[in-house]
Amino acid sequence: MTNIAVLVNLRARRGSEGVGGMVQHFLPRARVALTRSLDEARHWISDNLRPNPPSLLLAGGGDGTITGLLNELRAAGVALPAIGVLPMGTGNAWARVTGAPKPSVALKQIAAMKNDLPPLRPFSLVRVDGKVAPFAGTGWDAEMIQDFKDQLAASGPLRSQQAGLRGYLTAMFTRTVPRHMFGSGNPRVSVYNMGDAALTVDAKGNVVPVPNSEKGALLYEGPAGVAGAATTPEWGFGFKAFPFAQKVPHRLSVRVYGAGVLEATRNMFKLWRGEHPLPHMNDWFVQKLRMDFDRDVPFQMGGDVIGLRRSVEFDLAGESVQLVDWHKLSRMVKA
Repeated sequence: MTNIAVLVNLRARRGSEGVGGMVQHFLPRARVALTRSLDEARHWISDNLRPNPPSLLLAGGGDGTITGLLNELRAAGVALPAIGVLPMGTGNAWARVTGAPKPSVALKQIAAMKNDLPPLRPFSLVRVDGKVAPFAGTGWDAEMIQDFKDQLAASGPLRSQQAGLRGYLTAMFTRTVPRHMFGSGNPRVSVYNMGDAALTVDAKGNVVPVPNSEKGALLYEGPAGVAGAATTPEWGFGFKAFPFAQKVPHRLSVRVYGAGVLEATRNMFKLWRGEHPLPHMNDWFVQKLRMDFDRDVPFQMGGDVIGLRRSVEFDLAGESVQLVDWHKLSRMVKA
């Protein structure tokens, strides 16, 4: 019998106590936690999941919720279960990539599996400072996340109108872009390969080796509007920031975009669609990599800004996570 647990982040954009009622209706034997903070989630994991680890954990929230949950499970010594992402956050990158339907449909589909696990899809993880995430990096994305949150905090009764994609774009055009236009411009970064020889993609999207890219080699030195690593193609909202992620198994997809903010704005929709090739875009597939910046830069993991960094090491985590493949599940059951 499938041992199911469900966590819903009530602070997520679409978090609601009503989801708890839906879980009880469709999955009456599931253990349910409705949390409002990371501390509440941590206590639930320690008290309920560590003594009896689930075989399937359904998680309702955004990318930050799922990333935080993964790291809390690892910290508690709980083997990562299969995870079904319920799209209740803002960006919902993993939910989009795996084809997650709205929570009511997702729960009905899981219930239809009865005692069997749903189809799963493996995802590697980016590791930084001992923590894991589907993507991590710095640049306009990290700044825009913080600008978006600051904008929400200042919105008061208009908060609902500043949520979602509209809020992100508003933050970008009214805060992030003007700051770069009239500020000090992009930081400079030196990118060093710290593992086996790096690979890249040519203009046709074919994987090819990078000459002279052995361990310790300098892969790039120059401006960085965005710089990061991922194991999943999207950053949320359908933005294919890493279109080649998962193209090379057991490697991180790393990108550095060196164009200025005005050129990036002109190419925004090409960037959004993950078009290739683009001027000033640099791609590598690596096991481990270090980025050294000429000044402190905001850094995000899984869509949550975690502070400033001047030097960052990315590597491929030793463990991976199995996510419910909602695309396949939807074809298997009718909900």
